[in-house]
Amino acid sequence: MSDTTDATALRITRLLPATPDEVFDAYTDAEKQKTWFSILEESPGIVEITVDLRVGGTQTATWGPDADTLFRETQTFLEIDRPHRLVTESTGSSPDGQSMTTRIELTFEAQGDNCLVTVVQSGFPTAEMRDFFSSDVWVGAFARIDAFLRAHHG
Repeated sequence: MSDTTDATALRITRLLPATPDEVFDAYTDAEKQKTWFSILEESPGIVEITVDLRVGGTQTATWGPDADTLFRETQTFLEIDRPHRLVTESTGSSPDGQSMTTRIELTFEAQGDNCLVTVVQSGFPTAEMRDFFSSDVWVGAFARIDAFLRAHHG
C-alpha cells in the first residue's frame, strides 16, 4: 500500500477511451509508447524505448528535441498484474544532470467501455517537483495516451 498522506506523493486519475487491457498495453509496449510519446508533437525529436516486461525487468526511455537535450528514465518493474496493476521504481535524469527516484503505482479499472487509470507516485524530493509532475508531466502523458487510443480506436 502507498502512504498517500506523504507530503511528497501525488495521486492523479484519468478516464481513458479503451479497455484496461488496451491501456495497459499502450503504457507498457515499446512500439506503442514510441508512437504516443510524440503523437502531439510537430517535431517529435528523439524517442528511444526498450521494455523487458517482467518483475525485475526494466523499461528505459530516452527522449528530447535533439541529441544534446535528452531526458532518460529507467523503470524497474516491481509488480505486474496485467491489466489491473503495475508498480515500478522510476529513476529519471534531465539534460542538466539532475536525477531522482520515485515509486509509481498504476491501477487500471474498467468503467463501462473506458478505463479509469489511477497513478500514485511517491518519493519526490520536494513538493514543488511533485506539483510539476501532477500538473505537467502526468497531464501531458495522459493527453498523449488518450490521443493514441482515440487514433487507434477509430
